Amino acid sequence: MRHSRLAGYAFLQEKYRLETIPNWHRSRVGSSGTRSSNIQDGQVETIYPQSYWPGDRDEAHLEFALKYDGINFATLAIIFEVIDVTELRDWIASKPTGKYARKIWFLYEYITGRQLPLSDITQGNYVELLEKKLYYTIVRGQQVQRQRIFNNLPGTPGFCPIVRRTEKLTELERIDIPQRCGEILTAYPPELLKRALNYLYRKETRASFEIEHIKPNSSRTDKFIALLATAEHRDFCEKALFIEIQNSIVDPRYRDADYRHNQNYVGETVSLHQEKIHYVSPKPEDLAPLMEGLISTHHKMNKDPGIPVVVHAAIIAYGFVFLHPFEDGNGRIHRFLIHNTLSQQGLVPEGLMFPVSAAMLNNPDIYDRSLEAFSIPLLKLIDYELDDLGEMTVTGRTGIWYRYIDMTAQVEALYEFVIKTVDDELKKELDFLVSYDNIKQAFQEIVDMPDRKIDLFIRLCLQNKGRLSTEKRAAQFRDLTDEEIALMEAAIRIADVS
Repeated sequence: MRHSRLAGYAFLQEKYRLETIPNWHRSRVGSSGTRSSNIQDGQVETIYPQSYWPGDRDEAHLEFALKYDGINFATLAIIFEVIDVTELRDWIASKPTGKYARKIWFLYEYITGRQLPLSDITQGNYVELLEKKLYYTIVRGQQVQRQRIFNNLPGTPGFCPIVRRTEKLTELERIDIPQRCGEILTAYPPELLKRALNYLYRKETRASFEIEHIKPNSSRTDKFIALLATAEHRDFCEKALFIEIQNSIVDPRYRDADYRHNQNYVGETVSLHQEKIHYVSPKPEDLAPLMEGLISTHHKMNKDPGIPVVVHAAIIAYGFVFLHPFEDGNGRIHRFLIHNTLSQQGLVPEGLMFPVSAAMLNNPDIYDRSLEAFSIPLLKLIDYELDDLGEMTVTGRTGIWYRYIDMTAQVEALYEFVIKTVDDELKKELDFLVSYDNIKQAFQEIVDMPDRKIDLFIRLCLQNKGRLSTEKRAAQFRDLTDEEIALMEAAIRIADVS
């Protein structure tokens, strides 16, 4: 480390004292002839041999960054604000057929919206902006004649996330989720699967509220269940429908007629005069173009064979919750959008749903890390003030950080949740229904009781470690004998329902 120099993005960040969300990869060039890498907390630092040193020109370090650090839109946006544009233009002009020079030229104009005084390229092959072996890209991209670049970005200028093809995602993507789901479902009778849907809706609703530590009343529960039932029938990624969803799931007093016009944040009160801030949303004036970009990105990825369904769902659902467009209901809408995308894109079998929120609830560390991968580094860049009434004012810009998010961590998390949902939550719910049916059949051989009373008996026993309490028996089942109760409790234990 003592005999190495920063290179690529890190060189330019240090030179111009730029503050950005850390790139996943950091480069140094050493004095020896060996190459080594160190990985810590998901960040990779590579020391390259002396022969890799690009020199002292900014443009050479930009080229080095694209080769070895990857494409980071937010970092590039900050660099393009301080770099000498005349020198950048001259450097690009000196390399008219250079692959990386053409990419940097395209990225400068794409990100800044300003054209460099350069003539269009009129011949030569088109170069893919993102390498398919390194990033998730769309197939139906756009040929940009000016730089002869094939724009295969999954996003748009208004909202342009990046997802890298990590080793973990490569492994997860090999899992055939529909096939695995089909193998599980064939073990159960069709009539049980039809009944299971109502249970899955209720399980998902309960988990989604519980993640936010909310205990909804019956009305709010039923409204969210009704919303989940529509996920497979309609694409909800539109502004008017976002507002419609928000209005249907929150208290009527907190319905929004548009995206929020105030600054919101996620925090917790740690003392009478102290609030711990976990997340700061984009400023209201940045929100409309960001949401428009999110929706445009959804339509761009829609049905594109280059974007796996889980990648698509993660970009839209996590993008939504990071933008936080409403005063209330953002988290539940975020999780609903996962269902909506998975269903619309055909990953979930018709007439079924994956209780993804249950997997999130049961694996809170994974869910928290997926959110904190963006929120923790973001907080270090946002300047804000909080008054005595809890009103927040954000100074400086915010839009750039939310527009260009590396969403690799969020995609990895959602893949894990979907697979855990199929392997654990879905099978657990179906097994529960089988056991429940066995219990009811055993009960009917013990005593002829109405279904409502049977359901109540089972529920009360499950709440009390398999036994009916003396108090509940006196209140609800005084007509049953000691022998009948003992046999019914034994039937529950044999079925091993939990």
